[in-house]
Amino acid sequence: MTRPVVQNASALGSDTANITIVEFGDYKCQYCARFHRETKNQLIDNFVDTGQVKFMFKDFVVNDRPLDKQSTLAARASYCAADQGKYWQYHDEVYNNSKGEDVGWVTKEILNQFAKNVQVPDLIKFSECVDSQKYNDVVAQNNELARSLGVSATPTFLITKQGRQPEGIEGAQPYNSFQEVISHLQKS
Repeated sequence: MTRPVVQNASALGSDTANITIVEFGDYKCQYCARFHRETKNQLIDNFVDTGQVKFMFKDFVVNDRPLDKQSTLAARASYCAADQGKYWQYHDEVYNNSKGEDVGWVTKEILNQFAKNVQVPDLIKFSECVDSQKYNDVVAQNNELARSLGVSATPTFLITKQGRQPEGIEGAQPYNSFQEVISHLQKS
């Protein structure tokens, strides 16, 4: 659960941190976008950048519609950005520009614009990667992992410390909820 699914899409933070937060999210999920806007940066500033916690993201695609698969498309695009060393910048750009569920805002053109915005070095290579669907299996594996762990909603956060059962937080909870769990794990 705490291993990156592709190269350059690794955890934020120090490899020596013994606590890891794994977010299972969907790029079209508005509660995920709310977490990103209201809570994530404070967690990064206070726990990740201080070396206490690692932060990872894994896809749990719950908002795909049979005919458009926009959530899967956005997830694939994030890994294509990772191929060029821009995973977290791209991840943040998608959430910073989130428009909601079922409103058709995730398109190849928009995803290409996001790549341009975060200065993905080779935009043609990025676009070809997205079109190739080479990361469909990665997204499917993340979905399967989420289901096998009992994740049923986005965002869901599993907070782990080596040798302990993960503790879960479901939904776009405030910073204090994360602070309590992390503090508890640090004391144990």
